Amino acid sequence: MRTIEHWIGGTAATAGATSTAPVWNPATGEHQADVLLADPAGVDAAVAAARDAFPAWSQASLSARTKVLFAFRDLVHRHARELAELIADEHGKVVSDALGEVQRGLEVVEFACGIPQLLKGEYSDQVSTGVDVYSFREPLGVVAGITPFNFPVMVPMWMHPVAIACGNTFVLKPSERDPSASMLVARLWSEAGLPDGVFNVVHGDKTAVDAILDHDDVAAVSFVGSTPIARYIHERATATGKRVQALGGAKNHAIVLPDADVDYASDHLVAAAMGSAGERCMAVSAAVTVGDAGDAVVEAVADKAAKVRVGPGRDESSEMGPVITAAARDRISGLIGTGEEQGARLAVDGRGLTVPGHDDGFWVGPTVFDQVTTDMDVYTEEIFGPVLTVLRADTVDAAIDLINANPYGNGTAIFTSSGSAARRFQRGVQVGMIGINVPIPVPMAYYSFGGWKDSLFGQSHIHGPEGVAFYTRAKVVTSRWPSVEHPADASYHFPTTS
Repeated sequence: MRTIEHWIGGTAATAGATSTAPVWNPATGEHQADVLLADPAGVDAAVAAARDAFPAWSQASLSARTKVLFAFRDLVHRHARELAELIADEHGKVVSDALGEVQRGLEVVEFACGIPQLLKGEYSDQVSTGVDVYSFREPLGVVAGITPFNFPVMVPMWMHPVAIACGNTFVLKPSERDPSASMLVARLWSEAGLPDGVFNVVHGDKTAVDAILDHDDVAAVSFVGSTPIARYIHERATATGKRVQALGGAKNHAIVLPDADVDYASDHLVAAAMGSAGERCMAVSAAVTVGDAGDAVVEAVADKAAKVRVGPGRDESSEMGPVITAAARDRISGLIGTGEEQGARLAVDGRGLTVPGHDDGFWVGPTVFDQVTTDMDVYTEEIFGPVLTVLRADTVDAAIDLINANPYGNGTAIFTSSGSAARRFQRGVQVGMIGINVPIPVPMAYYSFGGWKDSLFGQSHIHGPEGVAFYTRAKVVTSRWPSVEHPADASYHFPTTS
């Protein structure tokens, strides 16, 4: 059985690992590897390596840092297929989807390659007689990322390229469910010329997470995952004085107006709900039809969902793969049953799906519910599976009120041909990322990603300009060089300009 180790100080390591966890192939049900789980000593070894590397890396010139970043960008591009196949084998998503994930991660690397421009400070000449003021930003030190299973390349790349470009050193705790991609990324960083200890990977469960949150030498923590864990991360890490950006769960709505193109909207709803088996924090899981749009939308969505080609991620004909674990499959199937029991109409039932030749895989087929109400479990729970629920609203304003009443505020979308309705929607809805005829409005890397309400804990969104600000802190220098013409007389009153 293959064992997946940590990456500490520039090499594979077994430090502080007292147990292992299984890594499955979701398409076959095969136990394909074991991953080491770090205890606090293992986390301490990774943090110590990062701490020791920080002084030299933080003082490296911007030119030296960008040379490494450009080299890393080229290596990720050349190894994109290998990364995508690792994702398909351990997560289950189809290779084409995984390649898209790698590309979106690369966009953040490319953004970070512009770090000299992003770290430029400010300068004010002669603010007082003979006095100048200027500012610059410095790295924090050792920073950590705790990332989920659903995007094992992209989500960590929302964090570590920006953090490292800013001069920090990094400890990544990826999901133990699909850890291999992070190990390849670590090797690519090393091949790009990143000094040993600047990027480290430590695998683990809650024990490792708590060790990171409590470690005195970790200055900041970035997290993406469920809302209960995001809240826990934020509370525990801020209690020890750390900066925290913790992105939580989602219940992403898309509203469909009567003037929308039903064929276009239904295509995009099915793709946004079923892509990656619904295991996306930006997946559309609730469609809200407005006025008389409902029946036509449900009919089109159900027809297209039933035709989605489900199969193993390495099969190029597959449009959707399995879910991550048998437990996830059983949980999703249980919620589908609960939805039916609570009165929702099951238009497409994905339970009991089998894929020939892959009988032991973790399969749930595309599922569509109609006549869902906001008190049903399939609406209130974050299902994180290929399940689309359809609710009805009489007006645009009623649909906006429905979305705003939900505790999550990650992403939302509107399908319409009315600019007036779209503008009313984008200004009225209390959600951080909005799509207009775009179902999954993930912003480009030069904007920041993040939601509102229970989808974010902490003030900072991730990557983009807010990422640079999160991973640095400002210094402001007030400077005077006394001369004969302008002597610097001391004064006991509070300093003022003159």
